Amino acid sequence: MSDVHLLGPARIRELAEEIGVRPTKTLGQNFVHDGGTVRKIVRAARVEPGETVVEVGPGLGSLTLGLLETGARVVAVEIDPVLAARLPQTVAELAPGVADRLTVVGADALEVRELPGEPPTALVANLPYNVAVPVLLTFLERFASLEHVLVMVQAEVADRLAAAPGNRTYGVPSVKAQWYGTARRAATIGRAVFWPVPNVDSALVEIVCGPPPETTASREAVFAVVDAAFAQRRKTLRAALGTFAGSPVAAQEALEAAGVDPSARGEALTVVEFARIAEALARG
Repeated sequence: MSDVHLLGPARIRELAEEIGVRPTKTLGQNFVHDGGTVRKIVRAARVEPGETVVEVGPGLGSLTLGLLETGARVVAVEIDPVLAARLPQTVAELAPGVADRLTVVGADALEVRELPGEPPTALVANLPYNVAVPVLLTFLERFASLEHVLVMVQAEVADRLAAAPGNRTYGVPSVKAQWYGTARRAATIGRAVFWPVPNVDSALVEIVCGPPPETTASREAVFAVVDAAFAQRRKTLRAALGTFAGSPVAAQEALEAAGVDPSARGEALTVVEFARIAEALARG
């Protein structure tokens, strides 16, 4: 939309100085100041006009403006009260024609259990590095209306989320992401587009949401098995799940009943196989 003006490096710094914000490592704040990168993220997110998008950690509003430019409605969740208070004003100044499509929720994303307005169908965000995985998994759990996700995270985290079984980076985030859909690393983002410049690389992760595996086990039960298996990831499943199952013998019996090799390691299993183990353990 022609009446949307994105934030550039100079305006980002002016805004930060005006409201007394200094980006902090505690909150994982790194603000995107490059309009081309914002539009690249928005294109990759495939946001549709009229869609309701939830954005976590909008900061000064760089990505928020890009999302509003698509014609989407944006619900922005911001933990910093100063940033949350300034965002509507920034949008009114730079995108007056679309300001009515922004709703700001001043809250810790990990504490949010409901959002105002229509349920979101997309999550698009530049997630704070230090809480990226918990925030992502929390929103996937609490908002079943989500159909697609595109988040910017630390490159190493992106690799873990999108890893396949057998990959050295495959772990707890990889398996749990599988419960909600199919994850892939969508693009790499250079360090120079951020202020301040981070000391790590960033990447976009896309998740196309889908139904969970067909299983009689609950998500909580399956995730408990996943956590136990990777708590001692170098051990065989028989050993790693020994305490969790009550004994190594009980673990072996459950694994065999699930059709899983007791000598395998957690990094070799899909979420479907973890679900079968949870079912077998529940049967006792």
